[in-house]
Amino acid sequence: MRTDQTAIADTSGAEIDPLGERLRRQRKAQKLTLQEVADRAGLSVGFISQIERGITVPSLVSLISVCRVLKVEVGSFFNQPKPATPVTRHENRPVYGLGAFAGRDVTYERLSASFPGNVLRSTLIHEPPGFRSEPMSHEGEEIFYIVSGSLTLELDGETMILEAGDTAHFPSVRTHVTWNHTDKPATIFHTCTMDVFGDGEPSGDPDTSLVVTRAVDRASGPKQSKIKKGN
Repeated sequence: MRTDQTAIADTSGAEIDPLGERLRRQRKAQKLTLQEVADRAGLSVGFISQIERGITVPSLVSLISVCRVLKVEVGSFFNQPKPATPVTRHENRPVYGLGAFAGRDVTYERLSASFPGNVLRSTLIHEPPGFRSEPMSHEGEEIFYIVSGSLTLELDGETMILEAGDTAHFPSVRTHVTWNHTDKPATIFHTCTMDVFGDGEPSGDPDTSLVVTRAVDRASGPKQSKIKKGN
């Protein structure tokens, strides 16, 4: 897999300003205060300030919330790869992040495609040791499946530890925080109904976007098969 460092450079290789600086400029162009952005995004003013100063990097969900307040597309702040087909192969699926702290950033692998009528967005999330997300709540619902490692999930102040193989499914309006409390990386299969990719209007063909993976194939390699309508 290759790492996409689009948080630092654009696709032409030209240097671009850090995410926090670009968000600050957009906020000032909208004549909004830190408090106003924080209140409308459902985040703390301290967290917004830390993003702008480059002290911390937001999660995809938090970045979407801030972009909604600033009335800009999330794609204008980073080039998140969009799959050309509904099948993704583990050996060539790009890994991307939002920050420039090598080894300390959360990184993502996009798994889901975009097609008319789809509501699920799925990623593999790789959380480094010690990473703690900001408290957040938003529309929709989500599921966490712990692929490897261990993760602390806090829902409305109640904490629980999820080990490899454990799952959690909850309404996203509940305030939630994740924390990799261990000294090893954690990998999480995450699915939600919020448009965390900023795809906008879906494209593609539902007839060819329905994909299933077979357990026997997963055991021997990344083979996948499509289910056509009428089968």
